[in-house]
Amino acid sequence: MTNRGIVAAGAALVGGVPVAAWGLMGQQNYAGLPASELDYAFQPWDIGDGVAAVAGGLALVLAVAGAVVLVRRSLRGAMDQRWWGVLGPLVALGLIAGVGWRILTAGGIGANIGAGLLIIFGTPIAAGLLLWSLAWAFWLVTQGRGREGGAEWGVASRGM
Repeated sequence: MTNRGIVAAGAALVGGVPVAAWGLMGQQNYAGLPASELDYAFQPWDIGDGVAAVAGGLALVLAVAGAVVLVRRSLRGAMDQRWWGVLGPLVALGLIAGVGWRILTAGGIGANIGAGLLIIFGTPIAAGLLLWSLAWAFWLVTQGRGREGGAEWGVASRGM
């Protein structure tokens, strides 16, 4: 498998997780009242629960397939295992995004406390995960190959 295959498997994993979490979780409305009488922090997408569940199931299959390919390539040495430091936080970020969207669009009576807590605590966590992944990927691309110079990227290792 080429590097493009590894990148495609990583994209399947990272892209499939939020869709799987969103689709398989389902709409989290307050039971007992019709949706027209509920209050929403954010209006949910007009997608039926069945369609969302099918999309979530397909995304889960895609994410698992991507993970299997990446684990196999990593164990065989075709993928640098340090890239899991980029993929892991991105998968966690995708999980936060998928579940978080369901929390933000949950219909309830009055204030959506979960939405407020998600915004207060989830946003900095998500930003930290994204910044970690970007910084780690940048480091791997510029210096992480184990060479002395790193001059091919214009950045010398050890700051010299």
